[in-house]
Amino acid sequence: MRDASATATPGTGVPTRREQILKEAARLFAERGFHGVGVDEIGAAVGISGPGLYRHFAGKDAMLAELLVGISERLLAGGRARVAEVTAAGGGPAAVLHSLIDGHIDFALDDRALITLHDRELGQLRDSDRNLVRSLQRQYVELWVDAVRKLHPGAPEAQVRAAVHAVFGLLNSTPHLGRPGALPGRAATAGLLRRLALGALAALAEPC
Repeated sequence: MRDASATATPGTGVPTRREQILKEAARLFAERGFHGVGVDEIGAAVGISGPGLYRHFAGKDAMLAELLVGISERLLAGGRARVAEVTAAGGGPAAVLHSLIDGHIDFALDDRALITLHDRELGQLRDSDRNLVRSLQRQYVELWVDAVRKLHPGAPEAQVRAAVHAVFGLLNSTPHLGRPGALPGRAATAGLLRRLALGALAALAEPC
């Protein structure tokens, strides 16, 4: 889906033009909708002509696909890395779950536009891209379900899955919390989301 030119120059942390285009496309799509934004507007946001965007992307459809497939890939890869790292360090299911929650909170706070895009524009993708997003998401869900079932082995699987999806809904509510400046600071917001997520999952230990 992405080529090597999509990454920043190693060691610099400076985003490439391709990354700049994707960032502005995500912002504009989230603000005004996929069909409400033209190629010329995306180009203007990064200082190049609309037609110049075609040197990087085939069109708006390709940008949207890369954004939504890309974040699903990133969440899954990051989740797997967190599980492996905690497990290798001898951490148990609780530590794994805490790490997964923290990783998703980072996403929810840093990539709010992508949450909005997924909610509103997933249906705009080609069937193959939409199916890929769904497949990646199912694998990501399984990481969480596995961790929660190990932490709460007595909870029915159906309840565990329902709880995991409910927590995703909670964490992915960040686009509805107001503008970043209206939130009580990143650390405080992250702490609140973490407590809410852990509290929701802890309910699995309570009798029905």
